[in-house]
Amino acid sequence: MNKLLLIVQREFIAKVRNKSFIVMTFLSPLIFLGMSFLIGYLASINKDEATKIAVYDQGNVLKGSLKSNKETAYTDLSALPFNVAKDTASKSYEGLLFVPKTASVQDLKEKVEYISDESASAEFIFDIEEVVDSILTQDNLQANNLDIAKIEKAKVESSLKLSKYSGDVSLKGINEIKIGLGFLFGYLIMMFIIIYGNFVMRSVIEEKTNRIIEIVISSVKPFQLMMGKIIGNSLAGILQFAIWAIVGISIFLVATTFFGAETAASSMSKANPEAMKLAAQNSGFMTKLPLYLNEFRNLPIATIIISFIFYFIGGYFLYSSLYAAIGAAVDNETDSQQFLLPIIMPLMLGVYIGFFTVANDPHGNIATIFSMIPFTSPIVMLMRIPFGVPVWQIIVSLILLFGTFIAVVWFASKIYRVGILMYGKKPTWKELYKWLKY
Repeated sequence: MNKLLLIVQREFIAKVRNKSFIVMTFLSPLIFLGMSFLIGYLASINKDEATKIAVYDQGNVLKGSLKSNKETAYTDLSALPFNVAKDTASKSYEGLLFVPKTASVQDLKEKVEYISDESASAEFIFDIEEVVDSILTQDNLQANNLDIAKIEKAKVESSLKLSKYSGDVSLKGINEIKIGLGFLFGYLIMMFIIIYGNFVMRSVIEEKTNRIIEIVISSVKPFQLMMGKIIGNSLAGILQFAIWAIVGISIFLVATTFFGAETAASSMSKANPEAMKLAAQNSGFMTKLPLYLNEFRNLPIATIIISFIFYFIGGYFLYSSLYAAIGAAVDNETDSQQFLLPIIMPLMLGVYIGFFTVANDPHGNIATIFSMIPFTSPIVMLMRIPFGVPVWQIIVSLILLFGTFIAVVWFASKIYRVGILMYGKKPTWKELYKWLKY
């Protein structure tokens, strides 16, 4: 045990004293913050620069229904000869919307044409088709002697009331919050496994390449060395994540304090209809805020946090033992690539199952099965827990996870024990299987 603790201490100190570790620990939040500001700035530039679209409407059917907005600005070139309008549009506009003159409005169903060398966005195509559909629908209503004004007046927008069997009011968007919360924790585990699992593998490869491992292995057992590297790197990773969390929360609080009041004052000073509408929407949200907070408090927060810790430990140890075995089997990172895909695939599968299956049916058979499979359970189960999971399922899942971890560590240690002193030859899957028998 003393030797294991010494190895853990050595790995932890070596990692945290590394210059790249120190720089990235404090620089990463600033880089992330800078990228966020850059994305926001670029998005604001895109909003300020509306896409210019030329319109050539021979029958004066469509142009009256095309309204310019912040995203798209329409310019009517119908007064020009078509060839001139087409040439002008190719030089000064994103594209030309051509509406030919037809004998009947219904003939426009498949004849409206958008001319551009650039591919149109799906949103723009949908908007144009929606305008055309509306005009054709109104023409059909008039042809059937139906009063369009009365039909529009008769339309009603309903709002589905959500409640629970207990009589408490439920709110829209709660499922999205649960999905986001579960995805956040699952994604953190996946990224931690990939990043720090690679650190374990690189540490083994580096010591093996420098032949330091030959000296170390004479004093400690291979299993102790492997576990020491796994635990030491995990502690360094937890420290780094904790620093990122503290720095991130501090930056968020400072930004909220200094910029929140200024933004609010700026918004209130712009007394325009859009600002008033936004204020009304915000006031509606504020009235429901206590209900949202109550719903959030009703989430199994304690279960989520405790489960995150256990799945975090079990998932990292499970995969890191495989990373350590790969590092012991190869001489450089290039040779390790053929073995990494089978490790990463279950993680990617877990994210896929969680995002597309758990979001739609968190208690379905597929979601339940993959939340029990040890190689995907750290991600899938954490995405299910916000929706409410029976405690027995969590317990069974954790037992399977840690049981598989013990089995994988046993197999990985056998590969580690043989491969740590193997040099100069690229191992194959067949040779790794032979090492398990030694």
